[in-house]
Amino acid sequence: MPALTVGFDLDMTLVDSRPGIAAAYQALTARTGVPVDAELAVSRLGPPLRTEIAHWFPPEQVESAVLAFRELYPAYAITPTLPLPGAREAIDAIRARGGRVLVVTSKIARLARLHLDHLGLTVDELAGDLFAEQKATALREHGATHYVGDHVADMVAAAAAGVPGIGVATGPCSRAELRAAGADMVLDQLTEFPAALDGMIQLALEQ
Repeated sequence: MPALTVGFDLDMTLVDSRPGIAAAYQALTARTGVPVDAELAVSRLGPPLRTEIAHWFPPEQVESAVLAFRELYPAYAITPTLPLPGAREAIDAIRARGGRVLVVTSKIARLARLHLDHLGLTVDELAGDLFAEQKATALREHGATHYVGDHVADMVAAAAAGVPGIGVATGPCSRAELRAAGADMVLDQLTEFPAALDGMIQLALEQ
């Protein structure tokens, strides 16, 4: 059995970043004059920032809006973000079983690191600016044995990396959608993760 290394998505898997990201979008609207429905934007977190920005800005302004949003992000998005229920316990459970923790996110690593440091969530590796199948590269590189995420694209990433995908229904995707995307297991929230991890480890030992 390979050494335990569990990868996690960040937004709406480990942290509830909706209030902070909404505030950053509101600041972007104030700076650019382009209206962004912040609540709608944060209801569909998961895809890369450019995907969301493109809903609101004309193509020739997308890159400048992305840069502006990232410039505003540290001042608006970090402090309001909180760990989701069970996030700390999930990380502790992996360490207690001799494992390593990896975060693979579509957010750029610099901003993801600000969230982790602010909340005191210690991880062994962080890979950013990756989405769907792109995440599989980092999962394979760091020897991930499982990947946990709230989005159907995270289950695609796990399948592409050849590891079990564990869905957590705390983001925009339902349990049924996560299952349909290939999740090996779906949790309502990360508070269920330690027991689920023990079950998966036991199953692997028996195979």
